[in-house]
Amino acid sequence: MPVEHRVTVAVAPCVVFAVYRRVPAWHIGDPDTKRASVDGPFVIGTRGRITPTKGNPVPMLLTEVVQDRCFTVESKIPFFRMRFEHELTPAGESTEVVHRVTFSGPLSLLLAPSLTRQLNAGLPVTLASLKALAETGTRAPG
Repeated sequence: MPVEHRVTVAVAPCVVFAVYRRVPAWHIGDPDTKRASVDGPFVIGTRGRITPTKGNPVPMLLTEVVQDRCFTVESKIPFFRMRFEHELTPAGESTEVVHRVTFSGPLSLLLAPSLTRQLNAGLPVTLASLKALAETGTRAPG
């Protein structure tokens, strides 16, 4: 079962997407991320690494990128995959933002319950931070 949270941000999708593109700054508003990086442009096929606040760095891959609309990152370890979807939908002069996380692989039966609890606590904080950064026009480092 996916974990999903949403927020409405009072800016255009391009403003929100600009915040997403600053990968080294993801940790600023995400309580579950210690560090993130990509080894190239923010396009499909670009690889990187993400270090959770609790755990070791894991590889990530941009598997979907549609400018100002959505992007998806997948992280895989043996027998387990996490898929992070980020969707932007115009809503008048605002943007509906959805963050969705799904798990797959044999280890998901073991890992998903605790990760679901962690994500249900962290995603609302991440979305509130994204909203604040986008609406105030604050430029996060990175």
